[in-house]
Amino acid sequence: VHGLAERVALEGVSRGGLFIYHWASRNPEKVACIYADTAVCDIKSWPLGSGAGRGHAATWQHLLRELELSEEEAMEYPFNPLDLLEPIAAAEIPLLSIVSQNDTIVPPTENTDLLEARYKELGGNIRVMRVAEGTASSNGHHFTHPQPIRPADFIERHASAFPGSDRYLGMHGSLERSRVKFDETRRGRVAFLGGSITYNPGWRDAVCDYLRARFPETEFDFIAAGNPSMGSTPGAFRLERDVFARGEVDLIFLEAAVNDSSNGRSALEMTRGVEGIIRHARELNSNVDIVLMHFVDPGKMASYRAGEVPLVIRQHEAVASHYDVSTVHLAREVTERIDADQFTWKDDFKNLHPSSFGQRLYAASIRRLLSSYWAVRRLTEEVVPAHGTPEVLDRFSYDAGALLGIEEASELSGFELIERCDPRADGVGGGVRDGFVHIPMLVGTETGASLSLSFEGRAVGLWVAAGPDAGEIEFRVDGGPWETQELFTSWSRGLHLPWVYVLAAELETKTHQLELKISAAKNPNSVGHSCRIAYFVINR
Repeated sequence: VHGLAERVALEGVSRGGLFIYHWASRNPEKVACIYADTAVCDIKSWPLGSGAGRGHAATWQHLLRELELSEEEAMEYPFNPLDLLEPIAAAEIPLLSIVSQNDTIVPPTENTDLLEARYKELGGNIRVMRVAEGTASSNGHHFTHPQPIRPADFIERHASAFPGSDRYLGMHGSLERSRVKFDETRRGRVAFLGGSITYNPGWRDAVCDYLRARFPETEFDFIAAGNPSMGSTPGAFRLERDVFARGEVDLIFLEAAVNDSSNGRSALEMTRGVEGIIRHARELNSNVDIVLMHFVDPGKMASYRAGEVPLVIRQHEAVASHYDVSTVHLAREVTERIDADQFTWKDDFKNLHPSSFGQRLYAASIRRLLSSYWAVRRLTEEVVPAHGTPEVLDRFSYDAGALLGIEEASELSGFELIERCDPRADGVGGGVRDGFVHIPMLVGTETGASLSLSFEGRAVGLWVAAGPDAGEIEFRVDGGPWETQELFTSWSRGLHLPWVYVLAAELETKTHQLELKISAAKNPNSVGHSCRIAYFVINR
């Protein structure tokens, strides 16, 4: 009910090794993983000190009294960690240990080294990290953890909050390139590209905090490129301006599944948008790592409950798999955990714009993905090759999307360039979005208003503010047949919604001419014929 783990992560330091391995051997079904730090694995090594270690006479006598053992019985004590590994290995419990090689209190040769060899003989999964020297004041028993050691990542990776949670992670490729960049240069640029769920505070802030803690010596430049109502299509055209304007980006968190579906984008647009972002990003930086997130909404929950994967997730997953991009299946996770009575939509998650509870859940799942890749860093780095560039899935994907200034328009008739346009100023009311008010816009409000645009590329479109008075346009490319595009959206009655309309998406790569005029037709719910253009969009 409270989302607590069904299996515990055990952590033991020094004599704590005696406790954790004993408890795990008696309760293996309750243990997710074990982390041991300079752990005692044999009482004869410590506190007796019968080998190379110093031992501790007073503690040895105390142990004999507590366990009601004679000296002879203690020498045959059958419950040392070295003797308790079979049920732990049978339960496939992963172990992480760290030791210092000059430890004279709990020498690793009498403890962890033996435990490692025996656990491996039993088929167990164990990783031992060795530090050359512990502090002199502790006789080598304590030390400053080197940066490549992250027990918290190991624990988070294996001690998931619920069984089977790894299936909510699409572990395509790796995230090694960004990790190496953060480690070696001590600098990193991380971008968050998406809609309102990325724009709002919550999971994004928590991921930033995690990265700062995970790489404490790294100076991060975090780019908050969330913009309400934006899916992958507008994301592809604003990528250079909003994500790469300050230079190369090392890690991108991309969220588009909610808006791509709720905004009614076609399956083709879903593919072209996400593929365009990924290919363009890797053209700008071949080393960039990308995480694609499938956030939840009621429609996706209904699909999963009907035994279907939502269309948008199928499209996005196909692209992610093709390009080895990692994914986080939050829509499925939330649905299945609600259906398992762990929490409720109404009282806990509350909305597709998640409550603070939902934001924490999102952040925890994303951290789990990162921890799965970064559980234990290598002490010796190897060269990590750049991402490959496979064949394009759709040759008309928006992989060279760009914004084109409205000053490029020509032959204006009935359109006016307003330097600080406020769509509300025309008396039609409605809300506005940040970034789409008090900026230059080409505005036409009467039928017959027209303009032309010369451009070079494979696609052309408009980025408009579509409000209560949004009209309909007619357009043609290179003198072809006239086509129509309604600008009024499902949300336009109360909001001048920033919206990208791709008018022609399958052109030859050459110079083209777009002609546009405001139609006499309009949506019956619209109160006008306006066309407010903030940008032209092209796919070069």
